[in-house]
Amino acid sequence: MENSIDITTNIINTINTIFQRLFSSIDSSLYNILDDLVFVNRNILEDPYFSKLFGESTENGILLISNSLLIGFVIYFAAKYMLSNFTYNRIETPTQFIFKCIIFGICMNSSFFIMEKVLDLNSIICDLIKSVGEGLFNKNICFTELIKEINNNLSINGENLDIFTIEGIITGTLTISLLSLVFSYSLRYILIKIFVLLSPVAFLTLTLESTSNFFKIWRKNLFSLLFIQIIVSLILLLLFSTDYSRGNLINKFIYIGGIYALIKANNIVKELLGGISINVQNGMSNLKNFIR
Repeated sequence: MENSIDITTNIINTINTIFQRLFSSIDSSLYNILDDLVFVNRNILEDPYFSKLFGESTENGILLISNSLLIGFVIYFAAKYMLSNFTYNRIETPTQFIFKCIIFGICMNSSFFIMEKVLDLNSIICDLIKSVGEGLFNKNICFTELIKEINNNLSINGENLDIFTIEGIITGTLTISLLSLVFSYSLRYILIKIFVLLSPVAFLTLTLESTSNFFKIWRKNLFSLLFIQIIVSLILLLLFSTDYSRGNLINKFIYIGGIYALIKANNIVKELLGGISINVQNGMSNLKNFIR
């Protein structure tokens, strides 16, 4: 009987050691990059390869393709206008079309600058929200600071981890949730870069009524991806307003609720504004949401 108890104890200790090392590895690797993934600003555009792909002038990159498409749009409108004289279909006047080509052509070729200002504005709003918390709590409102405070007060990453207790289950749940959070916001980071890259094409589609719906879809999805950042700032502000010094079970569940709120921030924005999903568990359904 004693031998079986010793074997069971050794198995439990081995399992706890494995999970402790796994959770510690995940936590130390991921906490520091969450702030960079979530709080996107104009730095996302400063990658030299991205700038070349976007187009440093109208003679290369996406800008070259967009300007070529603009010429194609002009030819298409001219042919459609000529045919309208025979079919008697009413279309917009050449003056209206030329005016739109000038305005949206300028926007198209200035889209990199416009995207920089949009990202700056979104970042400023988030910084204002975080500055409120910094003034109230005298702490930096960010993931790194939050997780340090919670770990110190709640002992979530304690050395004596027992995965078969409620404390261990909470720790495992938090670590897995954190991993899901990193995956989701990594996808969001890439999607923002894709939508910025599509900005010249989006402005170009406004020159024709038949293609203007693309701009509306692009605008809604980009705005929803950026608005998530504001929701995250508010959630972090609420989490910092919680007193974790008591270290009781209720506070640990409040922390779990906060992490799940961060994971579900995209769903909140989708319910309010619509837009694309960044839930990595949805798989290919993200593509369906984009074209809706």
